[in-house]
Amino acid sequence: MGKHRSHSPSAFMRKPSETTRLIITTIIGIVAGFFIGNSFHTVSITKVLLPSGIISFIEDRNTGQATEAMLNHVFSSQKNQSSHHSNEVSAEDLKIFVPTNPKGAERLPPGIVAAESDLYPRRLWGDPSEDLPSKPRYLVTFTVGYGQKANIDAAVKKFSENFTILLFHYDGRVSEWDDLEWSKRAIHVSVRKQAKWWYAKRFLHPDIVAPYDYIFIWDEDLGVEHFNAEEYIKLVKKHGLEISQPGLEPNRGLTWQMTKRRGDREVHKVTEERPGWCSDPHLPPCAAFVEIMATVFSRDAWRCVWHMLQNDLVHGWGLDFALRKCVEPAHEKIGVVDAQWIVHQVVPSLGNQGQAENGKAPWEGVRERCRREWGMFQNRMTEAEKAYYKAKGISVPNKA
Repeated sequence: MGKHRSHSPSAFMRKPSETTRLIITTIIGIVAGFFIGNSFHTVSITKVLLPSGIISFIEDRNTGQATEAMLNHVFSSQKNQSSHHSNEVSAEDLKIFVPTNPKGAERLPPGIVAAESDLYPRRLWGDPSEDLPSKPRYLVTFTVGYGQKANIDAAVKKFSENFTILLFHYDGRVSEWDDLEWSKRAIHVSVRKQAKWWYAKRFLHPDIVAPYDYIFIWDEDLGVEHFNAEEYIKLVKKHGLEISQPGLEPNRGLTWQMTKRRGDREVHKVTEERPGWCSDPHLPPCAAFVEIMATVFSRDAWRCVWHMLQNDLVHGWGLDFALRKCVEPAHEKIGVVDAQWIVHQVVPSLGNQGQAENGKAPWEGVRERCRREWGMFQNRMTEAEKAYYKAKGISVPNKA
């Protein structure tokens, strides 16, 4: 508290002439301020710097009125300062509109727009620039239930610290993974009874995973004894694969010849299927094709694939036949990495998350939904392409 100075009564007395002069000056100032203030349009304030003393004052006060009064004072001062330059720029000139900004952010100066994010955890203290001593270049996600904990533990250990680990929990049992050391560093998302592509559509937006060169979107029932993630990345880059998967052990859970591991090469991009299955050797399932159990996407390929995912179709069936639409030429940029291979253990754990209805087991209802979604996805893609060509005035034969 400052000391109060004592004042003599004479200090408050003024001569009449001084008093008159003070009154006249005040009146002139008020009138002049009124006309000057009304001669300018309201100016948009784009930057307000609060002195540290004011910030401390706001933090220390408990009443909203004190905070509001202080902010009003700051904004009023800033506005008065801006009015000195209003003869040079108008209010219209100061309006910001940048059509090249992301949708909804057109009124922001480009320098402040943060169009992308990431999945890097940050501290709650310290200098933000020192939060991340290193940034993982790749992302791997597993959709998991607690029953496959041991298998996921083995799988995660095949991925180096150059990978962000993200687990999607479909059974809600998240805390029971805490005893695994790597789990403390992983990101956990828990929503009960959802499938892999439901999570991918909602939590792997391209602008969120943009920092990662490659995104692994894997099932939980994969044996990885013969797999090394860093070596896999080297082969993907070497052979120019934008969408890929590890080769599958030939004796376990095979549906397609394309995904069968070849023991005499690093990578393969084409195969021979059963007679009549491939109308074109460059089209699925003979080429430009991988399955959706252990898919790996480049950043650019994933941006396209994410937009192709349908909000209401959660199982992803039919997606494998359409991946080729996101890279060109697809038969060169989609392939199977044979030198780093896995085993599909075919554990129907997600099927048990279904619901028994009409005398059918839970997994039967899930399988029926998968088949239904496949047909729906195919129909939507066909109709979307027809509508596009029609709008372009292009007549496409039904066979095409």
